[in-house]
Amino acid sequence: MPAAARKLKATPQLKTWHATMLVTRAEEWWVEAESAEEAQSLLGAGQGHHSATGACVCVEVEGRIEEAD
Repeated sequence: MPAAARKLKATPQLKTWHATMLVTRAEEWWVEAESAEEAQSLLGAGQGHHSATGACVCVEVEGRIEEAD
C-alpha cells in the first residue's frame, strides 16, 4: 500500500489533571515509659522518637480539580 494512502492516526491531546489526595503511611515511633498507658499517652502527645518512615499503605483521591480551558 502506498504511503500516501495510509491514514495517519491523530495523537490524542493530553490535559493536566490535579487532585487532592489523602495518603496514609505506617511509621515507626518509639518512646521510653514505665507502662503501656504512659507510652500511649506520650506517643499520642507527639513525645516519641521517629525511627523510620513507613511505606505508603493507602492512597485515596478525595477530589479532582477541573479548571476551565
